[in-house]
Amino acid sequence: VGRAWGSRGMEVATGSCRTLLPAWWGLLLAVLAAGSCRGNSVERKIYIPLNKTAPCVRLLNATHQIGCQSSISGDTGVIHVVEKEEDLNWVLADGPHPPYMILLDGNLFNRRVMLQLKGTSRVSGLAVATAKPSPPQGFSPGLKCPNDGFGVYSKDYGPQFAHCNKTVWNPVGSGLSYEDFDFPIFLLEDANETQVIKQCYQDHNVPRDGSGPEYPLCAMQLFSHMHAVTSTVTCMRRSSLQSTFSINPEVVCDPLLDYNVWSTLQPINSSGKVDPEKEVIIVATRIDSHSFFWNIAPGAESAVSSFVTHLAAAEALHKVSDVHLLQRNIMFTFFQGETFDYIGSSRMVYDMEKDKFPVRLDNIHSFVELNQVALRNDSILWMHTDPVSRMNESVEVQVRNLLDILRNSSLGANVTLQEAGYSQPLPPSSFQRFLRARHIPGVVLTDHRTAFENRYYQSMYDTPENIRMQYPEGLSPEETLEYVTDTAKSLAEVATVVARALYQLAGGDNNTSAIQADPKTVSRMLYGFLIKTNNSWFQSIIKPDIKGILGDVPQHYVAVSSPVNTTYLVQYVLANLTGTVVNFTKEECLNPEKIPNSEKEMYEYAWVQGSLDPNSTSRVPYCVRSAVHLSKALSPAFELRQWGSTEYSTWTESRWKEIRARIFLVASKELEIITLVVGIAILIFSLLATYFINAKADVLFSIPRDPGAVAY
Repeated sequence: VGRAWGSRGMEVATGSCRTLLPAWWGLLLAVLAAGSCRGNSVERKIYIPLNKTAPCVRLLNATHQIGCQSSISGDTGVIHVVEKEEDLNWVLADGPHPPYMILLDGNLFNRRVMLQLKGTSRVSGLAVATAKPSPPQGFSPGLKCPNDGFGVYSKDYGPQFAHCNKTVWNPVGSGLSYEDFDFPIFLLEDANETQVIKQCYQDHNVPRDGSGPEYPLCAMQLFSHMHAVTSTVTCMRRSSLQSTFSINPEVVCDPLLDYNVWSTLQPINSSGKVDPEKEVIIVATRIDSHSFFWNIAPGAESAVSSFVTHLAAAEALHKVSDVHLLQRNIMFTFFQGETFDYIGSSRMVYDMEKDKFPVRLDNIHSFVELNQVALRNDSILWMHTDPVSRMNESVEVQVRNLLDILRNSSLGANVTLQEAGYSQPLPPSSFQRFLRARHIPGVVLTDHRTAFENRYYQSMYDTPENIRMQYPEGLSPEETLEYVTDTAKSLAEVATVVARALYQLAGGDNNTSAIQADPKTVSRMLYGFLIKTNNSWFQSIIKPDIKGILGDVPQHYVAVSSPVNTTYLVQYVLANLTGTVVNFTKEECLNPEKIPNSEKEMYEYAWVQGSLDPNSTSRVPYCVRSAVHLSKALSPAFELRQWGSTEYSTWTESRWKEIRARIFLVASKELEIITLVVGIAILIFSLLATYFINAKADVLFSIPRDPGAVAY
């Protein structure tokens, strides 16, 4: 039945048939007309789907469930637009048509408002409109003390620093992402769809003269029912039992997992072990982010700024002619899942301890981590070290040497490196997981001395604008890709300082002035990882069979299917920047073990698409040889089946059947009852008519004899 109610009746819309009728007769006649009128499906006449939305989904750990869900059949409510706090009174107390679906202005999406809505039965769901510009006061749904309890500081190690007692790193963190809501919450990504909802509200739901609006009313329905409940322990046990005893097991949750990306300056045997006497310097960064909504994780400052700088430093070092002569090797490491209690780094440490990784903990000479680096004040980069391990005299000597090398490498550059302070603990960082296993000299580089400069940490507003990326108007996509922004120049300077310091730390003796990160490469990476993944450069450096990962807007959520797009892209960008083009055919590149001296255990080979031929629409593919590898980023808790672990991350994501949202007009209860009664009456009448016709069929349908016929 197509319903588009007006104030005086209902316009019945079934294909090309449209009639203005009294309200209740309209429904009856629409049913009868549906059979004779041609047109689109009935559902499309009733509902307007919202196609550009992102749901809040349920995540679980060893003890809790967080996130949101709808009932199994979806939740429905009358729409009410809330653009200022006073509008909440209608929803919470005055409105006569509960439950309500709230269209909430993004500036009101905060902990205080959300806890009010959480405590009432008058709210059935929430659609959040993105605030533009971003909230000036900042917005971070993450914790004030990220990854608390899974770093190095505890009651046994630096208890004065545990639980952020010394420094609250994310003071604007509201913890909203870690609350559990029993109603669905969706983000509206398309301003046009937001306007459609507001128009429907204006036409049907606006209170008139202080009294409630008349039916029909504009309503919204949200579907996001989650299968997992309670905790990871519960959902993994249920999934395990299903897998053991059921022919068609129904898994209710999946561990958050992916792959770490790693590479070495001097190639090593990825299936063997590095010699015990060989020292390795680890350079690390995270490549994942998070926000309140599923797969909305731009992570411009929290992740992208650091791993793009890391990639640029790796490229600069690989261009140095004598890197094969360096005394120490350098390992470039990109960790996945760090947002969720250090999934990637804890797994690498675990593998190193169990001899399941080519590099052992004993091989590690020192550790350099790039954290948030894009929002520097006065070009200052802060060097954070661990005050507890520095109480060891030998560690202190090595840390001092590391700090001096970094400081000297910044001379003449537009970057000033300063020590955060001997009594200052480490910020949330992957380095903390390595310190839990062994006292390693190390430093974490950030743009903040104490609290984060990033006011949108783990938020949907941690976008290119947050790190001041600006482009002139009127540029084509290709021109935008190549345009060198001030942000790119700034990060290239940081990458240059890091690359020079690593060269000296690895034993390099030559002048480092020639080591220079390329701002143009940094610009391309920022554009690809933050603005548009589907660009000509990314298209040219990936394999043809994974070109489907190139979407429009990049997101950096770790997820449960692997590798995710970010992992693939970091892998192939690193291979492109540090690898070598080899003269192999496609067959040889795909099967390098058949080629003598290909050193398959040392290198990875990839047949990539290549750039477009200038004289045609076809590409010129080629083979890339690199020392880039992947390693598992699955928490050891799931390998050990210790789902209640307090040592390792236990985060899982619930499964769901469908995620969708739609709006429509809803009739009054009285009209619905009348429609039901009329429908039942028609059914009874039809049954009686059918029975009567069937009983009198011999009379009603008898064939009269031909009077001319004669029987003999």
